[in-house]
Amino acid sequence: MILVLSGGTGGSKMVDGLAQAVGQSELTAIVNTGDDADFYGLRVCPDLDICTYVLAGVVDARGWGYADDTFRCLEGLATYGLDAWFGLGDRDIATHLYRTVRMGQGTPLHVITAELCERLGVEATVLPMCDEPVRSRITTPGGERTFQEYLVKHGAKEEITSIRMEGIDDARPVPGALEAIAAAERIVIAPSSPIVSIGTILAVPGIRAAVAARRRDVVAVSPIIGGRPVEGPAHRFLAGAGYTECSATQMSRIYAEVCGTFVLDASDAAEIPAIEALGVRAVLADALMPDRPARVRLAREVLSAVGR
Repeated sequence: MILVLSGGTGGSKMVDGLAQAVGQSELTAIVNTGDDADFYGLRVCPDLDICTYVLAGVVDARGWGYADDTFRCLEGLATYGLDAWFGLGDRDIATHLYRTVRMGQGTPLHVITAELCERLGVEATVLPMCDEPVRSRITTPGGERTFQEYLVKHGAKEEITSIRMEGIDDARPVPGALEAIAAAERIVIAPSSPIVSIGTILAVPGIRAAVAARRRDVVAVSPIIGGRPVEGPAHRFLAGAGYTECSATQMSRIYAEVCGTFVLDASDAAEIPAIEALGVRAVLADALMPDRPARVRLAREVLSAVGR
């Protein structure tokens, strides 16, 4: 079994590639829930849903949401004067309604996620990092934002002065997560944000230590190419967490405790000496994933880098 730690849009591409490379039945994904939010009384889990939709083959071409969805409900809510800045499609809303109803019945998030996967024909095991609510809180010169407010409502244009993870101390890995980490043949850290995606997963008490114990079998994929993030405003999150450098080397510094191998884009080959000085083996690859063939190609290279 291959285990992957993943965030949303960027991470889901690696999840898809690994699923193609090893088969869904041989894949377990532990997914960030620090970006979750409530809209109109509905629990929305963006990263979980993106990964689930990708594995189900129903994700929209834009990289999130349900394929060919309509937005009539959201348009109606705007007509009634409610904020409608977060794009919830009509078919997507059904997912959130189901999740919210089941949560109201006392069902934990990891069970609900498994139910959604079963209904959508997903054979991979998709686990939220924890059942307890953890929320990324982002402080900017304009005030504190939720993750979605910062990223979507305000367009990630503000500088970040600090980041905190509300509820992280009370979080616990979902049942089966630590066992999956211990049993995995290899562990892949997807090219998601090291601060508010992978960093949040690793901050759940018990997960970092479990992954670090498998360090020799862990490979991380750089989300930074040529000093710029491939997906999203990773540079702003890095700065907000106190890191002044946005580079593959900086990613290696962040992950050095938990991964023994680091895959970076061939264009960043000059950074290999700095990365290997950290005690991390550096492997070059074409780290871009513009389409599904590129995803499976990179997934195979990543697994090959750790002898799989």
